[in-house]
Amino acid sequence: MPSRRTRFPALILFLLLPLFAQHVRAQQTITLGQSIAPLYGPWKFHTGDNPAWASQDFDDSQWETVDLTPQQGSFDPIIGVSNYVPGWTVKSHPGYWGWAWYRLRVHTNAQPGQKLALTGPADVDDAYQVFANGKLLGSFGKFPASGGRPAVYNTQPRMFLLPQPGGTAGAATQVLAFRIWMEPSTLILSSDAGGMHAAPLLGEAGVVTAQYQLAWLGLVRAYSMSPTEAALFLLLALLSLSLILFDRTDTVYLWLAAVFLLTAVLEAILCFNAWTEWDDAVVNAALMDVLLRPLMLGGWTMVWWVWFQLRRPAWLPKLIAALTLLHILSNALGEEFFFTAVPHPVGVAFHYVSLGIRLLFLLLLVGIAVEGIRQQDWEGWLALPVVVLAGIAQFQNDLGVLHLRTVWFPFGVQVSLGTVANFLLLAAITALLLRRALLSVRRQREMALDVMQAQEVQQVLIPMALPQIPGLTIESEYRPAREVGGDFFQIVPHASDGSVLLVTGDVTGHGLQAGMLVALIVGAIRAEAAHSHDPLLMLESLNQRLLGRGAAHATALALRIAPDGACTLANAGHLPPYRNGKEIDMPGALPLGMIEGAEFSLMHFELDPGDTLLLLSDGVAEAIDPQGRLFGFDRIHALLKKNFSAAQIAAAAQSFGQNDDISVLRVERTLAAAPSVA
Repeated sequence: MPSRRTRFPALILFLLLPLFAQHVRAQQTITLGQSIAPLYGPWKFHTGDNPAWASQDFDDSQWETVDLTPQQGSFDPIIGVSNYVPGWTVKSHPGYWGWAWYRLRVHTNAQPGQKLALTGPADVDDAYQVFANGKLLGSFGKFPASGGRPAVYNTQPRMFLLPQPGGTAGAATQVLAFRIWMEPSTLILSSDAGGMHAAPLLGEAGVVTAQYQLAWLGLVRAYSMSPTEAALFLLLALLSLSLILFDRTDTVYLWLAAVFLLTAVLEAILCFNAWTEWDDAVVNAALMDVLLRPLMLGGWTMVWWVWFQLRRPAWLPKLIAALTLLHILSNALGEEFFFTAVPHPVGVAFHYVSLGIRLLFLLLLVGIAVEGIRQQDWEGWLALPVVVLAGIAQFQNDLGVLHLRTVWFPFGVQVSLGTVANFLLLAAITALLLRRALLSVRRQREMALDVMQAQEVQQVLIPMALPQIPGLTIESEYRPAREVGGDFFQIVPHASDGSVLLVTGDVTGHGLQAGMLVALIVGAIRAEAAHSHDPLLMLESLNQRLLGRGAAHATALALRIAPDGACTLANAGHLPPYRNGKEIDMPGALPLGMIEGAEFSLMHFELDPGDTLLLLSDGVAEAIDPQGRLFGFDRIHALLKKNFSAAQIAAAAQSFGQNDDISVLRVERTLAAAPSVA
């Protein structure tokens, strides 16, 4: 973008040397000792472009006269610097952009051996070449050899050595000429744009060099805040991204990371443009004003929308996205980055469209903050002044056109209304994030308490001491993958006929939700067992209980063992048991809770004295080692051949790499009563 966006009044601010200065008038003599003088004029001015206008002998008497003497208390309406001189658009050339020339005839008396130098104007729209007696001394901006539009940059200090006529001391006349180019977009940025807004300085080369170095130091200091802001916002973006890892459900951290990163990029570009000539300022400003600033404005609006967890109106996020895209388009056309294709009146019209969009965003921000006050009280009150100031900062250039100061230079550091808004925004976000972190810690403590209570409930549901069943030895081992498991088993002896009913299974999911479903199933098992020990009726009852509960599904296996060893086995999608180390072959069936009236596998067999049954959950076979290998059924068969206990099988799967809840029931028929082990 043209230099008016980030111009720094380096040379004017540093007229603090112990030197004397005189106003220069045409043909007025200046005696130069160790001195420097601002060339206020009168300058001769003419719009257009002609190489002959650089000549020492060109007659410029018919040109208009321009005085660069600043009025007391004047300041640049865009960047707020003092001693500002309005441009040609308020001096009989409104709406003009393109080429223009300034000429000044200076008569000097140089001391023997003294070299003279000239500084470029510290405030100019937008690029220039400088000539002395028709000889090109240098330029600011990249002027192509073939002619045409030059590349412009943000104004930086420049110094040019003047030739010594004849190489002798004494009186000499220098005809200084500045050939200046102004971008069309500068017309929209300022109501008094055009040409030089500060007088060049003429003086002894050593003094001008010192002034030039001071100007560069001042420029670096003025924009020292930008890299600080860039680094700070980059750290905040990384912090926000790290917070996503702790709470993936809260999208506000993603939005914060995005806008923080955009702000860091913008501030980095700002200082990079001010200190270097690496890229055309028009291209860089197009990146900042056409892309980054609209995305940041839309992003911040979404941040507060998500922060206050607003849901109505549901179409508002789509409106924000549409306004952001329209803002990008209107800025591209309104600031005339495509000036060769878009007429100036069209650009002006789109500039007002951009102004209207920013006003609408300001209303949205205020409305969201007010709704935040209604829903969350003090968080909304904290956000309200911040979003209002941040919204007003979007009109910084527009306020400058009205000659309202929006930029200040405390200790030589440039502080704009946007800078103040950024730091207040950071303070508010920090306070809100701290409160959110405290609330998150409190919720985590409450959740930990809930999990602990769920563990206590599950310990009651999972038998810790197994009942003594005559003729049977029963071992159980239960190892949940998380604090609360999803496996279950129940052993219910019949009060009169001496049989026992074993029900084991695995619910879908993990954690607290699975634990609650286990509690429901165990309660249903106990309720149904009070009426019947029939395995098939048990599974049908459990299936009915789980229907209509969404994703509440479970595999289950019900086994009834009579005192004489007669077994009735019903299966609902669970792993078949192993009899004497071999898997019982039985048809598959749907899990519980899938469909009404589901048919489950049913079979009968005899358990002879010395026979063993092993009931496993799929957490054993699905254990995974660090190399990604499954524990698998082959390893299960190998363990069964060695007649491992329930605890040994569970320990082997767990040490291999537990990935799911592990439960193992081992039942052995004996001739005499033997103790059961849990």
